[in-house]
Amino acid sequence: MTTLIRNGTVVTSEKSFLADLLVDGEKIREVAPAIPTGNATRVIDASGMLLLPGGIDVHTHLDMPFGGTTSSDDFETGTRAAAFGGTTTLIDFAIQARGMKMREALDTWWQKADGRASIDYGLHMIVTDLYEAGLEDMDAMVAEGVASFKLFMAYPGVLMVDDATIFKALSQSARNGALICMHAENGGVIDVIVRRALAEGKTAPVYHALTRPATAEAEAVHRAIAMAEIAGAPVYIVHLSSEDALNQVREARDRGLPAFAETCPQYLLLSMDELARPGFEGAKYVFTPPLREKHHQPKLWDGLKHDHLQVVSTDHCPFCFADQKALGKDDFTRIPNGGPGIENRLQLLYHYGVNQQRISLNRFVELTSTTPARLFGLYPQKGELAPGSDADIVVWDPQQPHSISAATHHMRVDYSMFEGFEVQGNARMVLSRGEVVVDGATYHGRPGRGRFLKRAARGGAWK
Repeated sequence: MTTLIRNGTVVTSEKSFLADLLVDGEKIREVAPAIPTGNATRVIDASGMLLLPGGIDVHTHLDMPFGGTTSSDDFETGTRAAAFGGTTTLIDFAIQARGMKMREALDTWWQKADGRASIDYGLHMIVTDLYEAGLEDMDAMVAEGVASFKLFMAYPGVLMVDDATIFKALSQSARNGALICMHAENGGVIDVIVRRALAEGKTAPVYHALTRPATAEAEAVHRAIAMAEIAGAPVYIVHLSSEDALNQVREARDRGLPAFAETCPQYLLLSMDELARPGFEGAKYVFTPPLREKHHQPKLWDGLKHDHLQVVSTDHCPFCFADQKALGKDDFTRIPNGGPGIENRLQLLYHYGVNQQRISLNRFVELTSTTPARLFGLYPQKGELAPGSDADIVVWDPQQPHSISAATHHMRVDYSMFEGFEVQGNARMVLSRGEVVVDGATYHGRPGRGRFLKRAARGGAWK
């Protein structure tokens, strides 16, 4: 089937221009003004619309066990919600439990996604145990198209690994071309602060933030970058939340180091005040790193504008308020860490970024699609509107108003972190590999149509 999308404004990371898009099967065949309609099976009129490359969310946690429960979106509901929000590709995390071979973890997550995902997906591997053959396992994962690994400097006794393990992984990535992603917080120091708070009877949700200071994030970011520099490898800091941590990334990049970082809409738009809401409401906003004081927000926006931050992802990890977040009603450390956001990323960044002139339209595309594709070995198959690229296309209505609410979102969770936010700009139609999966309020996707993406090593972080 050939599809012609006419009269839209094509937006890439570099330029915006009036043009038509001709899609042949799963690929873009032509991008040019006034393409004849004669040979097209289907014609879509995009007058007044923006044509964007499909969004790429490189940080999601679907069907993930945590704290005695499991994130409420699986690969079926999570990818459907992503598509409604204009995201056509995601990269989720397989988790290697201690004592488990990475291959076993990969097979487990393939089983979670197989037959359920409706958009294309890749996988990172979370490393918790570099046993005797662990470094060779990393090479095997790269050969399977799992070209990135995540290590934790937080959550002692559960996910946290020591500096020696981090350095070994970074050194191995210098040889195999993978990208190491770091959850950067000083977990040992935080653990001491948390124990002190509990001993003093401080159990409310707000203490989740008060026991995880921004300095503990900044210190860990500095340490992660230093170890990467010694190993001669790039490093990617996930969900950066504070000015303190941002300063460490900026300084490293100013020295010419291949240090990269993402932030998330919650850190740009929400603050620690949310955790201090009356009663137990603050539990809705318990995720890690925590929300910060409001003065960090303009610094993060500035970081996005000036390329000190390269990506906006979601860290989508939803837990229902009524029966999952409630596990920590008497102890903030038992509240499952995570929040929902996979559906709202483009809406929020477009409205509060582009509409409010914090970032340009082209930078919006760069942050949400093109740079994620480059850094994680998907470009130019994904993240671009060009002949030969996958026909992942969002027909974006820049004028469409939208009220964000749990009553209307498609995520399988009983609240929204952004309840009541009024935005202007929303996906009107979404194509995944040439197939219309969302048309207005109608979903045409189907479980199992999403494909696993084997990602290339030595992606954009190496260039």
